[in-house]
Amino acid sequence: MKPILIVMTSHGDKAGHGPTGYFLSEVTHPLAVFEREGLPVAFASIQGGDPPVDGMDLDDPTNARYWNDPDFRARIAASLKLSEVNPADYSAIFFAGGHGAVWDFPTTQAVNDKTRAIWEQGGVVSAVCHGPAALTNVTLPDGKPLVAGREVAAFTDAEERAVGLEKVVPFLLSTRLAELGAKMQPGPDWTSKVAVDGRLVTGQNPQSATAVGEAVAKLLKS
Repeated sequence: MKPILIVMTSHGDKAGHGPTGYFLSEVTHPLAVFEREGLPVAFASIQGGDPPVDGMDLDDPTNARYWNDPDFRARIAASLKLSEVNPADYSAIFFAGGHGAVWDFPTTQAVNDKTRAIWEQGGVVSAVCHGPAALTNVTLPDGKPLVAGREVAAFTDAEERAVGLEKVVPFLLSTRLAELGAKMQPGPDWTSKVAVDGRLVTGQNPQSATAVGEAVAKLLKS
């Protein structure tokens, strides 16, 4: 089995409203699933190297287990630069969230190129929370957005308002995806919600991270 490529944001600032980065549990919880299922994993980020981290809840036992593991920390710190990876080497791409993703995922050409390539070679494309920001500029060879006509879950506008960042983020993610033709599948705020549409797997929020990992693993092992 080729590895799953977990991709993290390299953007560490909420437009002057505090630090951000990738949300730790949106990496560790799917990773725990992938490792349990015997699926290999590689790490990448937009700029490569050690990406900024957010959501450092070390009362979460999964977060604590990985964050206190020197091997995990070293692998994250040595993340590949996304533009330099060969998509043919991977079975799936998984975009972790964290508010930083809304800034650099949509504006990075490598996100579009690598995602389309993995999709076109029959791989799984997945994302959670703000991670689906990666899908806002991905088009298929015919020019149609990847998300058009497909069921998608992502951080909702209501959740963005609940954290008081609706006027800080560059755009409201669920609104943007809907404008691209996605069939949005919102669940209640802060509850697990996953949408699976063929080889596209998306989740709404941090509470959905484990279930997204399980859905990706199921597709890869089926």
